[in-house]
Amino acid sequence: MCKEFNITGPCHPSKHYMLDPFRNIGKELANLINRENYFVLHAARQSGKTTLLLELVDKINAEGKYYALYCSLESAQGTKEPSDGIPAIVKTIKSSVTICGLPPGFAKNADYEDYTNVLKNSFIEYCRTLNKPLVVFFDEADCLNEGALITFLRQLREGFVSRARVPFIHSLALVGMRNIRDYKVKIRPDKETLGSSSPFNIVKEALTLRNFTKQEIAKLYSQHTKLTKQVFKKDAIEYIFEQTQGQPWLVNAVACECVEKICKLKYSISITKDMAQQAIHNIILARGTHFDSLMERLKEARVRKIIEPLILGNNLAVNRISDDYLYTRDLGLIREVGKGAVEPANKIYAEVMVRYLSYTFQENFKTEMPNANLPKYIKAGKIDINALLKEFQSFWCENSEIWVKKYKKNLYQYDEAAPHLVIQAFLQRVINGGGDIIREMALGKNRCDICVKWKEQKYPIELKLYENNKTAENSLKQIWKYMERVRSKEGWIVIFDRTPKKSWDKKLYVKEIKKAGKKVTVFGC
Repeated sequence: MCKEFNITGPCHPSKHYMLDPFRNIGKELANLINRENYFVLHAARQSGKTTLLLELVDKINAEGKYYALYCSLESAQGTKEPSDGIPAIVKTIKSSVTICGLPPGFAKNADYEDYTNVLKNSFIEYCRTLNKPLVVFFDEADCLNEGALITFLRQLREGFVSRARVPFIHSLALVGMRNIRDYKVKIRPDKETLGSSSPFNIVKEALTLRNFTKQEIAKLYSQHTKLTKQVFKKDAIEYIFEQTQGQPWLVNAVACECVEKICKLKYSISITKDMAQQAIHNIILARGTHFDSLMERLKEARVRKIIEPLILGNNLAVNRISDDYLYTRDLGLIREVGKGAVEPANKIYAEVMVRYLSYTFQENFKTEMPNANLPKYIKAGKIDINALLKEFQSFWCENSEIWVKKYKKNLYQYDEAAPHLVIQAFLQRVINGGGDIIREMALGKNRCDICVKWKEQKYPIELKLYENNKTAENSLKQIWKYMERVRSKEGWIVIFDRTPKKSWDKKLYVKEIKKAGKKVTVFGC
């Protein structure tokens, strides 16, 4: 059977193209296990955690030094009461013992009514019967909630601290999207800790999985080339890395789209950069479950606190050591680059974030401005950005308050970013007729840079919120640099003034500034 690029569930060496799951973390895991440590392994969704765990369990059991147990707690998701959650967890573990081929006997005499002790006691009795130490990997551990989570962790802690006197789990890993610090929020939203008996102090270390490097992407794709003779061109690989930053699911999804949908399994056709671009476009429009589950996080207040300033480029609004910031980073929505700069985790996520948050606006532009389409703005073979922005300026003056209030629920409280989202929805609606938008968002830039692309032409536009009398002056300095970077002799600035009681006569204006053969047009909104 021919292998394929996997985008659904764990990878299997016999079925899927895959890299060594232990390539950068194997030694650390081995050391933690050998030293009897309890630890956390966290990483963003669909980044290879379960694949790693299943391979690790098979490897440990094959070596024969320990018994290794893999157990997913996903079936207990949403269960808050420990009286329901703990018995369900114990029964799940019992089933997992059988699936992993470990000796029978776990929870043989379990007293499920004693839910505050049954998990601990079941492991103690089971470990007494084993002739080798037991290593346990709890996958989806962060799906537990409130009382069920408290009781689960406390019983693990009680067993851990008593290991010198009674047998218990040799080494244990809690695995999920979140680091251990975020378990606190799921337990007590109104409190920072659980007090002196907190179950979190048994964790030795928190490990994470990194994305693929460009070289690793090439290595992954070369497996397909070796098997089918179908080549991924060098510029295609470079483009895929640039767009995905090596996020494992995205890397596989783009390759899968190219091979199966665009080339239709005709292996004589080489994968080009243009195909990769089309594949990414298709994946974004398809809005698969990977994106939907990730973008649902944008509704969470603690994620909004980070993503909204990111859209606006506002650095002062974000505390980099806050749990909210670290949580959003652990979810895989943002990444740190360069000298402390923060950006969306990759360009695909940046695009999906804006499209997700502005989707309602895009749909309503279809009915409220049905004639706003790309051909209308084409003059002499170029997009007339001035005409496009003048029409938006007029629309914003007439409808801004109504739209922001009417669709506030759909914005999930992204009120500050509403102007940025509305204009990007408008531009997206227009360029869907054959153009493209490149979005550049980062904390600390104090603006959002977008570049409309049509054929070989580039139109740089800077979006900014009015702050004070120096806003226009600062914007000009920034747009000149952006124009130079995208090699354009013309640029545009849109400044949204949301000053209360300020008249539209003062907010609305169009100014042209020329300098050294270049021109910038500023639109006040």
